[in-house]
Amino acid sequence: MGTIKQVESILNPPPFHWVGNGFKVHNYFPRGIHSDTRMSPFFLLDYNAKMHYPPSSEKRGVGVHPHRGLETVTIAYHGKVAHHDSAGHGGIISEGDVQWMTAGKAILHKEYHHQSYVEKGGDFQMVQLWINLPAAHKMTEPRYQEIPHSKMGKYVLNNNEGVVNVIAGSFKDIKGAAKTFTDVNLFDIRLEKGSVFTMSLKQDHNTAILVVEGSICLNEKHKAHTDQLALFENNGTDIKIESLEKSVILLMSGEPIEEPIYPYGPFLMNTKEEILQAYEDFNNGNFGYLED
Repeated sequence: MGTIKQVESILNPPPFHWVGNGFKVHNYFPRGIHSDTRMSPFFLLDYNAKMHYPPSSEKRGVGVHPHRGLETVTIAYHGKVAHHDSAGHGGIISEGDVQWMTAGKAILHKEYHHQSYVEKGGDFQMVQLWINLPAAHKMTEPRYQEIPHSKMGKYVLNNNEGVVNVIAGSFKDIKGAAKTFTDVNLFDIRLEKGSVFTMSLKQDHNTAILVVEGSICLNEKHKAHTDQLALFENNGTDIKIESLEKSVILLMSGEPIEEPIYPYGPFLMNTKEEILQAYEDFNNGNFGYLED
Protein backbone atom coordinates (compact mmCIF):
# COMPACT_ATOMS: atom_id res chain seq x y z
CA MET A 1 0.00 0.00 0.00
CA GLY A 2 1.24 3.47 -0.88
CA THR A 3 0.95 6.74 0.99
CA ILE A 4 -2.38 8.52 1.31
CA LYS A 5 -3.33 11.16 -1.26
CA GLN A 6 -4.62 13.88 1.06
CA VAL A 7 -7.86 15.82 0.60
CA GLU A 8 -7.17 19.50 -0.07
CA SER A 9 -10.76 20.73 0.20
CA ILE A 10 -14.42 19.76 -0.06
CA LEU A 11 -16.24 22.24 -2.30
CA ASN A 12 -19.93 23.08 -2.29
CA PRO A 13 -21.61 23.77 -5.66
CA PRO A 14 -20.79 27.27 -6.97
CA PRO A 15 -23.79 29.43 -7.96
CA PHE A 16 -25.52 28.01 -11.01
CA HIS A 17 -25.82 29.56 -14.45
CA TRP A 18 -27.69 28.48 -17.56
CA VAL A 19 -25.96 27.15 -20.66
CA GLY A 20 -28.53 27.64 -23.38
CA ASN A 21 -32.00 26.90 -22.04
CA GLY A 22 -31.39 23.25 -21.19
CA PHE A 23 -28.40 23.01 -18.87
CA LYS A 24 -28.51 24.57 -15.39
CA VAL A 25 -24.91 24.08 -14.32
CA HIS A 26 -22.55 24.61 -11.43
CA ASN A 27 -19.07 25.37 -12.75
CA TYR A 28 -16.69 23.72 -10.30
CA PHE A 29 -13.70 24.67 -12.36
CA PRO A 30 -12.21 26.86 -13.50
CA ARG A 31 -14.68 29.24 -11.80
CA GLY A 32 -15.15 27.37 -8.52
CA ILE A 33 -11.46 26.81 -7.80
CA HIS A 34 -10.39 30.10 -9.44
CA SER A 35 -7.73 28.50 -11.62
CA ASP A 36 -7.37 27.56 -15.28
CA THR A 37 -4.72 24.94 -14.59
CA ARG A 38 -5.31 23.43 -11.11
CA MET A 39 -7.14 20.41 -12.62
CA SER A 40 -5.15 20.18 -15.88
CA PRO A 41 -5.62 18.40 -18.26
CA PHE A 42 -9.27 18.92 -17.26
CA PHE A 43 -10.10 22.56 -17.91
CA LEU A 44 -13.82 22.80 -17.15
CA LEU A 45 -16.38 20.90 -15.09
CA ASP A 46 -20.01 21.91 -15.57
CA TYR A 47 -22.37 19.91 -13.37
CA ASN A 48 -26.12 19.90 -13.95
CA ALA A 49 -27.35 18.70 -10.54
CA LYS A 50 -30.46 16.55 -10.53
CA MET A 51 -33.60 18.50 -11.40
CA HIS A 52 -37.03 17.62 -12.72
CA TYR A 53 -38.49 18.82 -16.00
CA PRO A 54 -42.23 18.51 -16.67
CA PRO A 55 -43.41 17.21 -20.07
CA SER A 56 -43.05 19.86 -22.76
CA SER A 57 -42.89 20.55 -26.48
CA GLU A 58 -40.14 23.16 -25.97
CA LYS A 59 -36.75 22.63 -27.58
CA ARG A 60 -34.15 22.65 -24.80
CA GLY A 61 -30.38 22.77 -25.12
CA VAL A 62 -27.53 24.68 -26.75
CA GLY A 63 -27.55 25.70 -30.39
CA VAL A 64 -24.72 25.55 -32.89
CA HIS A 65 -21.39 26.81 -31.53
CA PRO A 66 -17.69 26.27 -32.34
CA HIS A 67 -14.76 24.67 -30.50
CA ARG A 68 -11.03 24.36 -31.12
CA GLY A 69 -8.15 22.96 -29.09
CA LEU A 70 -10.11 20.81 -26.65
CA GLU A 71 -12.32 17.78 -26.09
CA THR A 72 -15.81 17.80 -24.59
CA VAL A 73 -16.92 14.80 -22.52
CA THR A 74 -20.59 14.53 -21.56
CA ILE A 75 -21.75 11.98 -18.99
CA ALA A 76 -25.45 11.25 -18.54
CA TYR A 77 -26.94 10.29 -15.18
CA HIS A 78 -30.62 11.08 -15.85
CA GLY A 79 -32.35 12.20 -19.03
CA LYS A 80 -31.31 11.98 -22.68
CA VAL A 81 -29.09 14.29 -24.74
CA ALA A 82 -28.69 14.34 -28.52
CA HIS A 83 -25.47 15.57 -30.15
CA HIS A 84 -24.75 16.62 -33.76
CA ASP A 85 -21.60 18.17 -35.20
CA SER A 86 -20.18 19.55 -38.45
CA ALA A 87 -17.93 16.51 -38.93
CA GLY A 88 -21.04 14.41 -39.51
CA HIS A 89 -21.13 12.74 -36.11
CA GLY A 90 -24.22 12.35 -33.98
CA GLY A 91 -25.58 10.31 -31.14
CA ILE A 92 -27.95 10.05 -28.20
CA ILE A 93 -26.83 9.30 -24.66
CA SER A 94 -28.97 8.28 -21.71
CA GLU A 95 -28.31 7.10 -18.16
CA GLY A 96 -24.78 5.75 -17.77
CA ASP A 97 -23.61 6.68 -21.28
CA VAL A 98 -20.80 9.00 -22.38
CA GLN A 99 -20.06 10.98 -25.53
CA TRP A 100 -16.46 12.08 -26.09
CA MET A 101 -15.97 14.70 -28.79
CA THR A 102 -12.51 15.82 -29.90
CA ALA A 103 -12.96 19.29 -31.38
CA GLY A 104 -9.34 19.47 -32.53
CA LYS A 105 -8.71 22.02 -35.26
CA ALA A 106 -12.33 23.06 -35.85
CA ILE A 107 -15.82 21.83 -35.17
CA LEU A 108 -19.35 23.12 -34.81
CA HIS A 109 -21.75 21.19 -32.60
CA LYS A 110 -25.10 21.41 -30.86
CA GLU A 111 -26.54 19.59 -27.86
CA TYR A 112 -30.22 19.22 -27.02
CA HIS A 113 -32.45 17.26 -24.70
CA HIS A 114 -33.66 14.39 -26.85
CA GLN A 115 -37.24 14.91 -28.01
CA SER A 116 -38.52 11.66 -26.47
CA TYR A 117 -37.29 12.82 -23.06
CA VAL A 118 -38.69 16.35 -23.51
CA GLU A 119 -42.16 15.02 -24.34
CA LYS A 120 -42.20 12.64 -21.38
CA GLY A 121 -40.36 14.81 -18.84
CA GLY A 122 -38.48 13.49 -15.84
CA ASP A 123 -35.27 13.88 -13.86
CA PHE A 124 -32.25 15.39 -15.61
CA GLN A 125 -28.63 15.19 -14.43
CA MET A 126 -25.46 15.55 -16.50
CA VAL A 127 -21.75 16.34 -16.31
CA GLN A 128 -19.71 18.00 -19.02
CA LEU A 129 -15.93 18.16 -18.90
CA TRP A 130 -13.59 20.06 -21.19
CA ILE A 131 -10.23 18.34 -21.54
CA ASN A 132 -7.31 20.37 -22.84
CA LEU A 133 -5.34 19.10 -25.82
CA PRO A 134 -1.55 19.46 -25.76
CA ALA A 135 -0.09 21.89 -28.31
CA ALA A 136 1.03 19.07 -30.58
CA HIS A 137 -2.60 17.92 -30.96
CA LYS A 138 -4.53 21.21 -30.87
CA MET A 139 -5.11 21.04 -34.61
CA THR A 140 -5.86 17.33 -34.84
CA GLU A 141 -8.79 16.15 -36.95
CA PRO A 142 -12.16 16.13 -35.14
CA ARG A 143 -13.25 12.81 -33.64
CA TYR A 144 -16.33 11.44 -31.90
CA GLN A 145 -16.43 8.52 -29.49
CA GLU A 146 -19.76 7.16 -28.33
CA ILE A 147 -19.25 5.13 -25.16
CA PRO A 148 -22.42 3.41 -23.97
CA HIS A 149 -22.51 2.01 -20.45
CA SER A 150 -22.34 -1.52 -21.85
CA LYS A 151 -18.98 -0.86 -23.58
CA MET A 152 -17.12 0.49 -20.54
CA GLY A 153 -14.52 -1.55 -18.72
CA LYS A 154 -16.02 -2.86 -15.48
CA TYR A 155 -14.36 -3.85 -12.22
CA VAL A 156 -16.71 -5.43 -9.67
CA LEU A 157 -15.69 -4.75 -6.09
CA ASN A 158 -15.44 -7.53 -3.52
CA ASN A 159 -18.75 -9.04 -2.36
CA ASN A 160 -20.59 -7.11 -5.09
CA GLU A 161 -20.27 -3.91 -3.05
CA GLY A 162 -20.13 -1.84 -6.19
CA VAL A 163 -18.66 -1.43 -9.65
CA VAL A 164 -16.04 0.83 -11.19
CA ASN A 165 -17.06 1.72 -14.75
CA VAL A 166 -13.83 2.68 -16.49
CA ILE A 167 -14.55 5.37 -19.08
CA ALA A 168 -10.89 6.24 -19.69
CA GLY A 169 -7.58 5.04 -18.31
CA SER A 170 -7.38 1.87 -16.26
CA PHE A 171 -8.33 0.48 -12.86
CA LYS A 172 -6.66 -2.72 -11.62
CA ASP A 173 -5.79 -3.68 -15.22
CA ILE A 174 -9.35 -3.03 -16.47
CA LYS A 175 -9.04 -0.56 -19.35
CA GLY A 176 -11.52 2.09 -20.45
CA ALA A 177 -12.95 2.42 -23.93
CA ALA A 178 -11.95 6.05 -24.58
CA LYS A 179 -8.90 6.91 -26.65
CA THR A 180 -7.10 9.88 -25.08
CA PHE A 181 -4.23 12.20 -26.01
CA THR A 182 -2.81 12.37 -22.48
CA ASP A 183 -2.78 10.13 -19.41
CA VAL A 184 -6.34 10.44 -18.05
CA ASN A 185 -8.41 8.33 -15.66
CA LEU A 186 -12.16 8.86 -15.67
CA PHE A 187 -14.25 6.45 -13.56
CA ASP A 188 -18.01 6.27 -13.00
CA ILE A 189 -18.24 4.46 -9.66
CA ARG A 190 -21.46 2.93 -8.28
CA LEU A 191 -21.32 1.90 -4.60
CA GLU A 192 -23.59 0.01 -2.23
CA LYS A 193 -23.94 1.29 1.34
CA GLY A 194 -21.03 0.22 3.50
CA SER A 195 -18.60 -0.61 0.70
CA VAL A 196 -14.95 0.19 1.41
CA PHE A 197 -12.09 0.07 -1.08
CA THR A 198 -8.79 1.75 -1.89
CA MET A 199 -7.64 2.98 -5.27
CA SER A 200 -4.11 3.95 -6.27
CA LEU A 201 -3.37 6.85 -8.59
CA LYS A 202 -0.21 8.59 -9.72
CA GLN A 203 1.10 11.06 -7.17
CA ASP A 204 1.52 14.02 -9.53
CA HIS A 205 -1.86 13.65 -11.22
CA ASN A 206 -4.50 16.31 -10.56
CA THR A 207 -7.39 14.46 -8.93
CA ALA A 208 -10.96 15.19 -7.83
CA ILE A 209 -14.12 13.25 -6.96
CA LEU A 210 -17.64 14.56 -7.64
CA VAL A 211 -20.40 13.05 -5.50
CA VAL A 212 -23.29 12.65 -7.92
CA GLU A 213 -25.50 10.85 -5.43
CA GLY A 214 -25.17 9.71 -1.81
CA SER A 215 -22.42 10.30 0.75
CA ILE A 216 -18.86 9.02 1.11
CA CYS A 217 -15.99 9.20 3.57
CA LEU A 218 -12.50 9.75 2.16
CA ASN A 219 -9.36 8.52 3.90
CA GLU A 220 -11.41 7.77 7.04
CA LYS A 221 -11.89 11.46 7.95
CA HIS A 222 -13.36 13.64 5.17
CA LYS A 223 -17.08 13.33 4.39
CA ALA A 224 -18.45 14.45 1.03
CA HIS A 225 -22.15 14.53 0.18
CA THR A 226 -24.36 14.81 -2.89
CA ASP A 227 -23.26 17.60 -5.26
CA GLN A 228 -19.96 18.25 -3.46
CA LEU A 229 -16.51 18.03 -5.06
CA ALA A 230 -13.48 16.67 -3.24
CA LEU A 231 -10.18 18.12 -4.49
CA PHE A 232 -6.98 16.22 -3.66
CA GLU A 233 -3.43 17.38 -3.06
CA ASN A 234 -0.65 16.23 -5.38
CA ASN A 235 0.95 14.00 -2.82
CA GLY A 236 0.62 10.31 -2.08
CA THR A 237 -1.05 7.74 -4.26
CA ASP A 238 -3.87 6.00 -2.37
CA ILE A 239 -7.44 7.10 -1.71
CA LYS A 240 -9.63 5.10 0.67
CA ILE A 241 -13.33 5.42 -0.11
CA GLU A 242 -16.19 4.32 2.17
CA SER A 243 -19.78 4.64 1.00
CA LEU A 244 -21.98 5.92 3.83
CA GLU A 245 -25.08 5.20 1.75
CA LYS A 246 -25.78 3.99 -1.75
CA SER A 247 -23.69 6.37 -3.84
CA VAL A 248 -22.60 7.36 -7.33
CA ILE A 249 -19.30 9.19 -7.73
CA LEU A 250 -17.20 10.45 -10.64
CA LEU A 251 -13.43 10.25 -10.25
CA MET A 252 -11.23 12.27 -12.57
CA SER A 253 -7.43 12.18 -12.47
CA GLY A 254 -4.89 13.15 -15.07
CA GLU A 255 -1.35 14.15 -15.91
CA PRO A 256 -1.02 17.95 -15.99
CA ILE A 257 -0.16 19.53 -19.34
CA GLU A 258 2.82 21.76 -18.55
CA GLU A 259 2.25 24.33 -21.31
CA PRO A 260 1.00 27.91 -21.45
CA ILE A 261 -2.79 28.13 -21.74
CA TYR A 262 -4.96 30.85 -23.26
CA PRO A 263 -8.70 30.19 -22.98
CA TYR A 264 -11.28 32.47 -24.55
CA GLY A 265 -14.93 31.70 -25.19
CA PRO A 266 -15.31 28.25 -26.79
CA PHE A 267 -11.62 28.00 -27.72
CA LEU A 268 -8.73 26.66 -25.64
CA MET A 269 -5.34 27.49 -27.12
CA ASN A 270 -1.78 28.26 -26.01
CA THR A 271 -1.47 31.90 -27.09
CA LYS A 272 -3.59 34.97 -27.72
CA GLU A 273 -2.52 34.90 -31.37
CA GLU A 274 -3.96 31.39 -31.73
CA ILE A 275 -7.25 32.57 -30.21
CA LEU A 276 -7.43 35.47 -32.67
CA GLN A 277 -6.75 33.04 -35.52
CA ALA A 278 -9.52 30.74 -34.27
CA TYR A 279 -12.03 33.59 -34.36
CA GLU A 280 -10.83 34.65 -37.81
CA ASP A 281 -11.19 31.09 -39.10
CA PHE A 282 -14.64 30.78 -37.56
CA ASN A 283 -15.83 34.11 -39.01
CA ASN A 284 -14.50 33.06 -42.44
CA GLY A 285 -16.60 29.88 -42.37
CA ASN A 286 -13.66 27.49 -41.94
CA PHE A 287 -15.38 25.47 -39.20
CA GLY A 288 -17.77 23.79 -41.60
CA TYR A 289 -21.56 24.00 -41.55
CA LEU A 290 -24.21 22.70 -39.19
CA GLU A 291 -27.89 23.55 -39.31
CA ASP A 292 -29.31 24.81 -36.01
